[in-house]
Amino acid sequence: MYYSKIVGLGHYVPENIISNQYLESIMDTNDAWITERTGIKERRYFTYGKDTNASMATEAAKIAIERAGLKPQEIDFIVYATITPDYYFPGPGFVLQRNLGMQNIGVLDIRDQCSGFIYALSTADQFIRSGMYKNILVIGAEIQSTFLNHTTEGRGVAVIFGDGAGAAVVQATTDSSHRILSTHLHADGTYAEDLYVKDPGSSRPKRFYDDLFEDKNTGEVIMNGNMVFKHAVVRFPEVIKEALEKNNLSPEDIDLLVPHQANLRISEYVRQQMGLPEEKVMNNIQKYGNTTAASIPIALSEAWEMGKIKDGNLVCLAAFGSGFTWGSALIKW
Repeated sequence: MYYSKIVGLGHYVPENIISNQYLESIMDTNDAWITERTGIKERRYFTYGKDTNASMATEAAKIAIERAGLKPQEIDFIVYATITPDYYFPGPGFVLQRNLGMQNIGVLDIRDQCSGFIYALSTADQFIRSGMYKNILVIGAEIQSTFLNHTTEGRGVAVIFGDGAGAAVVQATTDSSHRILSTHLHADGTYAEDLYVKDPGSSRPKRFYDDLFEDKNTGEVIMNGNMVFKHAVVRFPEVIKEALEKNNLSPEDIDLLVPHQANLRISEYVRQQMGLPEEKVMNNIQKYGNTTAASIPIALSEAWEMGKIKDGNLVCLAAFGSGFTWGSALIKW
């Protein structure tokens, strides 16, 4: 019987640091307001001409593959999670494949917003368990800074999001003691319009970009913050408990919880609900903001680099986001 395990992690964040103080200079906001509501102190924005969604993913992937002790040509499949592709189509996974010289292997795009990396990881886990692939590259990458409204009108959303990429190499194993134990995926489309970007969309009476140019507001992030918060604080603990119960474990068994970096208040609420001490929850939203599908792999990679993840640790990943979509993964490292 095959299982899957994470054997390499890597991440890349742009060098362009956007502080709360900078945002103060271009919109009616301030550091105290942003920090109190989100916990964010700074975020990274891509550099035009240097960074792309695929190039950031490529850098993160190179690190993950090297740490896995592999060569790019030994990767059998790519699962790439993003909601901000470089092109309308094809997805950035194809460019990543080209960048790394991975000839002819399959590429799968995942569009599950903030839960994208967990959906991608779960997909890789199932492919490996079936015996179809041995080494799968899982990516979460976003460039969100270019669709934010950097005015006072858009400040409620603009202060939250950032850019970056994270990667994991998932490999087949027969060792049941060190593996992905289980993954759990959920969605509820009832609330699709409570956090969404309407355009570009194909369901229009004419070319989608004509509508976009007529009403620029349809290309902005629309977020019902209260509704998102209300559901997130329920779904996060719920899906974490689901993973633990599936494996006959309890919150006390968790060595590290790596939540999607949506909002520090949400993470803190979840931590308290789960009865976990602060040192058992990985938070880096303070430095990077919400990087959507990239947030968990960036945080996971940083946690590993910091020595927060050791052999034998029980690590739980959890996410909630637009869709609504939510999920968890429980890993015995």
